[in-house]
Amino acid sequence: MKKFGALLVGVAFLMVTLLPSIGFSAKKRIVIGFTMSQTGKFNAESKEQYQGLKLWAKEVNAKGGIYVKAMGKKLPVSFKYYDDESSKDRVQQLYVRLISADKADFLISPYSSGLTASAAIIAEQYGKVMMATGAASDSIFNKGYTHVYQIYTPASRYLTGAVDMLMAKDPKAKRVAVVYENSKFAKSVCTAVKNYAEEKGLKVVLFEAYDSGTTDFTSFINKIKATNPDAIIGGGHFADGETFTKQLFEQKVKVKLVSLLVAPAVPEFAELGKAALYVTGPSQWEPTAKFSREKAAKTWFGPTSEGFVQAYKKDYGYVPGYHAAGGYVAGLVLQKAIEDAGCIKTDRVKKSLEGMAISTFYGKIKFDTGKFYGRQIGHSMVYLQWQNKNGKMVKEVVWPLEGKSSDLVYPFYKKY
Repeated sequence: MKKFGALLVGVAFLMVTLLPSIGFSAKKRIVIGFTMSQTGKFNAESKEQYQGLKLWAKEVNAKGGIYVKAMGKKLPVSFKYYDDESSKDRVQQLYVRLISADKADFLISPYSSGLTASAAIIAEQYGKVMMATGAASDSIFNKGYTHVYQIYTPASRYLTGAVDMLMAKDPKAKRVAVVYENSKFAKSVCTAVKNYAEEKGLKVVLFEAYDSGTTDFTSFINKIKATNPDAIIGGGHFADGETFTKQLFEQKVKVKLVSLLVAPAVPEFAELGKAALYVTGPSQWEPTAKFSREKAAKTWFGPTSEGFVQAYKKDYGYVPGYHAAGGYVAGLVLQKAIEDAGCIKTDRVKKSLEGMAISTFYGKIKFDTGKFYGRQIGHSMVYLQWQNKNGKMVKEVVWPLEGKSSDLVYPFYKKY
């Protein structure tokens, strides 16, 4: 009896020891949880983000799934998601449900910085890796989180590329005017670019805000002329950016570079005609960006830009924008991290993300592992410029150089 009892204890111990590995090897799929705004104010952008993510999953599963070395096989990915109704309170409830009830292995953020900030609290509390896409806010990454990883270029670097572009094109340029809408977003972006320009040795000759809804920029344009800048950087949203651009043209302001938030990236901006010519603006990604495998060498991962655009058009019938690209790349980065880790254990996947430095059709991807853990430091905004090609207004990517589809037309006043 004693021997039999000892045998039972031994068998029980062996079973307890083996259970985790048995469950691990028996796992049939990787569950990715997220919310999307099927209703509410973020519906349109969230739909695009989801469609990009869905395309990634379709392509991965068509090849059998993500290869997990420790299991010696590929695991397909499946989604579990809910409508967050564009509500921060609903986001938190649903992410708890995704983790506790739905047993999501990994998380993707909802669209927008506000909703992502709410989801990040839950991801951190439960120790779940979350890819934060559709969220540019820097403030999410100053709270000490260690499970949240940003895909977008952070807001503090939205316009700093305009300074880099100016200095690379014209080393003699020294004077910059920063004029921006008096909104929280525009002010934070433009304060950051002011500081960056000064760090680079440029003189910010004008730093001034205009009220939201401004339709007459005469006084600002007069101040700009009086300070004689090489470049105008700033803006806010579409309406004010469009009006400001039109009035710069009407008054024939002879600056060398104009780079504005939001407005130039919108297709309707071309309706300004000649006034829109040579205006530049930042974007998270553009279909014409020429990031390539050849230029990236061994760091490349995923499809080419042309491949992504063609696949998206086939599934959805139109050319994707940066919201869709961000959704796709969130899945792509998670895939790379799992493949490099060789398993789906959180600590191993985190280690892969911490050491990641890859190039994709979307640009470079690398994460801060220091004070602002998880913040994106690899990806840079691309800068588009409206140019005239064969009598038609088109958006061309002019910066960074490794992604350009055309040379920057400089100076801006060449159109007069």
